[in-house]
Amino acid sequence: MKIARLLAATALMIAAPLTAQEEEDAQEAAISPEAAIAMAALDAAPVFDGHNDAPIQLRLRFDNQINDFDFVDTTGTGATHPSGRVMHTDLNRLRAGKVGAQYWSVWVPTTISEPEAVVMTMEQIDVTKRLIDRYPDDLQLALTADDVENAVRDGKIASVIGMEGGHSIGSSLGVLRQMYDLGARYMTITHSKNVPWADSATDDPEHGGLTAFGRDLIREMNRIGMQVDLSHVSEKVMHDTLDVAKAPVIFSHSGARAINGHARNVPDSVLERLPDNGGVVMVVGLPGYLNEDLRLWFASRQAEIKRLETLWQGQNEIAAAALDEWDAANPDPRASVSDMADHVDHIRKVAGVAHIGIGGDYDGMPSGPQGMEDVTGYPALFIELAKRGYSQAELEMIAFHNPLRALREAEAYAASQRGAQPIETLIPRDED
Repeated sequence: MKIARLLAATALMIAAPLTAQEEEDAQEAAISPEAAIAMAALDAAPVFDGHNDAPIQLRLRFDNQINDFDFVDTTGTGATHPSGRVMHTDLNRLRAGKVGAQYWSVWVPTTISEPEAVVMTMEQIDVTKRLIDRYPDDLQLALTADDVENAVRDGKIASVIGMEGGHSIGSSLGVLRQMYDLGARYMTITHSKNVPWADSATDDPEHGGLTAFGRDLIREMNRIGMQVDLSHVSEKVMHDTLDVAKAPVIFSHSGARAINGHARNVPDSVLERLPDNGGVVMVVGLPGYLNEDLRLWFASRQAEIKRLETLWQGQNEIAAAALDEWDAANPDPRASVSDMADHVDHIRKVAGVAHIGIGGDYDGMPSGPQGMEDVTGYPALFIELAKRGYSQAELEMIAFHNPLRALREAEAYAASQRGAQPIETLIPRDED
């Protein structure tokens, strides 16, 4: 029976046409002891993924008009993208990837005003809920850890909503509370730009971490049970949050900075504090955050673009031709499943296996690493981890139990604060 289930899962994983070598590799993996361990783990504890950007694809590709949208199979969506890019996510591929629970990101751009961001976030929550409602046999809205467990038990993909970026609340604790009431269960404190009360990892420091309002916001998130997501924030904000937080933080889609030096990744100084907090780093699949050579290649290419723009001012055709020559002479390195596993290894070494999860970032990037280009790729990662000696119990923790535990502990802290009054701090005008 176990072999039959394993072969059935493998058949789903390789449903797309494969080369002869890929078929041979897949068959070898399917019968290997490591594959058996990985698939047994994912059968018992399917992936609880920390971050998927399918909702913004619904806006960008379809203006959130989804009454005729087919989420069972999105492999024909290339025509809806300027570059011909097919969506990474659909129900068929989520099943093939052994995804049992998903945080759906309701990201909106940082380039719009805060009031506009509040409205657009509400629209993205709406379209996410409508998508879930359209597929009641496959998706189930989850508002609690118990909801997640019950949905998975019933064979459905538990669907949790997360807001990506503090600009989505308009610097208002009242809006934060209303977003929670609408179903948002985590908020990423910043996205790519600073907010009026916290610094982003990828913007010039403005506040020196969290402001006083920002610290009260963390306290209020803890009080109501909304998870604090520290992906995208500066290192100082990470530490300031850990100084204040009474419930586990999460990093919904980040890697280890010791493996790849990108500012979006988590430094060891923060990883070392996670055991005390109970937090979880959900390892991202974005290639530029995984492979250090690729990060350095991106930096070199950006420097070359700036050089050519300066050298050939007003002569764009010459600059473009020169960049093509540079690209031909400097092919980009490719990130792999092994690179992603390296981040898992490092977090286990510094923080421990209880503080690792998976947050793919699919449909929020051009592609995942080779072998994990879309949401079907999670079994490949778990097979790689099994090859590195991870036990079935450890794989189940990484796949499902660690993020579920963090969610449940956030709820437990909120329950302990049930008699506490809401925090009413207003953002000062000089911070607005």
